[in-house]
Order: sequence, then structure tokens, then C-alpha cells
Amino acid sequence: MASPADTRLLELLDKWLTSLELHTQYSTLDDDSYWKIQPWAEHQRPSRWIIDLAKQKTTALKAEVEERIKSGDTRFSDSLEQMIFLANLVGSEHIERFIPIAEPQDDAAPAPSAPKVGAPKAAAAPKTSAPELSITATREMPKFVIEKPPASSTNSQSAKSQVARVERKAAAGAKANTKSAGKPGAASQAAREQVIADAVRLVQWGRKWFELPELVARMAGRPPLAEVRRILKENKPSIEAQAKN
Repeated sequence: MASPADTRLLELLDKWLTSLELHTQYSTLDDDSYWKIQPWAEHQRPSRWIIDLAKQKTTALKAEVEERIKSGDTRFSDSLEQMIFLANLVGSEHIERFIPIAEPQDDAAPAPSAPKVGAPKAAAAPKTSAPELSITATREMPKFVIEKPPASSTNSQSAKSQVARVERKAAAGAKANTKSAGKPGAASQAAREQVIADAVRLVQWGRKWFELPELVARMAGRPPLAEVRRILKENKPSIEAQAKN
């Protein structure tokens, strides 16, 4: 019988596979259409071979989880959840490439095979503020790339640029956040409390406020990114007070 951790992990893997199927469709779009098809987080557009590799690895991991469930292994999914949390929290560097989640309900085009012509391209963002493990590579040999931290003399300017990007994204996503709040799938009270607890813990561990939405949203079983941002915004004073205590 599947444990709660098994259920959460299988739901997360299914969500990833659905997203990757959408990315496979989007790989045929021109750049203008791609940047309008979803309310993307800042990222570099993934190439087709990276998408196919991610699908292969996700499918293999799902099969392994299902096999462990059948064998009665109750600790495997718990261990994977802890690894995901730690990888996001302490094991990752800010990187340039990752595959953002594509939500079916946010798909802006009924027929991805017919790209929109002449759509204005979204502002290119060289870096994402979300810590994430990623494979960056040439087509011949994938390899891990860890970005070097900025020199101390540029720390202040880099931080200001990151905050400015977050504020621009928040303004652009305000309308989407309002819409998602009224949907039947809006976060339950239990999910809200979990998001708040995650945020308090991350702040106590030294994470900056603008890092919290994507860190929390990437944890298994948490609401979508837009909903996490809304919960954090509404509860910021309470979170900061709890973190100080």
C-alpha cells in the first residue's frame, strides 16, 4: 500500500511528465510563440534533447518508485523527498538552465503546432533566481556546470538586479495569481499552513525573501508557484515574526 510520501512523489512525477510532454510540443514553436505560450519563470529555453533526456529519467524514476511500493519499501519515497528538499536548499547553485513547469491550464494556444507569428518576445532573462540542479552541455557531452559567485565588488548591484527582476515578474503575474486564487484548485488551509511553515524555516536558515516562492513550490506536495507567491505575500508579516522567534 502506498504511503503518503509515495502518493506525493508519484503526483509530482506525473506533474513533471505532463509538463515535459507540453515542452515536447513547444519545441516546434518559434521563439516569439514560445515566450507567449506560458507565463514562464525566467529561464533559457531548453533544447529538445534536454527535454527528451528529462522525460527518460523521470519515467525511469517513476517505475522505480512503483516497484518499491510493490515490494513494501516504505522509506524510499521519504528519502527521495528529503533529497529533493536538501538539493534545493543547500546543494544547488544559481544556474542558467532548467526546464520550467508548464501547466496545461495555462497553455495560451489551443494548437501548439500552429505558432503565433509576430508576437512580441518576452524580455530575455539571462539568469533565474531559483536554485536548481541542471545539466548544461554541448550536444556531444552533457556536464554539470556550477556558476561562480559574483565578486564582492558587484554583490550589491547583482542583488539589486535580482530584486528588480522578481518585482517585474510579480507585477506581470498579479493577474494570473488573482485568477488562480478563485479556482476550485486553490490551496487548502492545510496547504497554506505548510507553505507558511516552509517559509519560516527557510528564512531562519538564511534564505532571502525573493528566493522563497520557487524554493517552496519545488517541494513535493506544495501548491503551484503562483499560489505559493500569493500565500507568502498575504502572510509576510506573520512569517517574518515567526522567523524572528
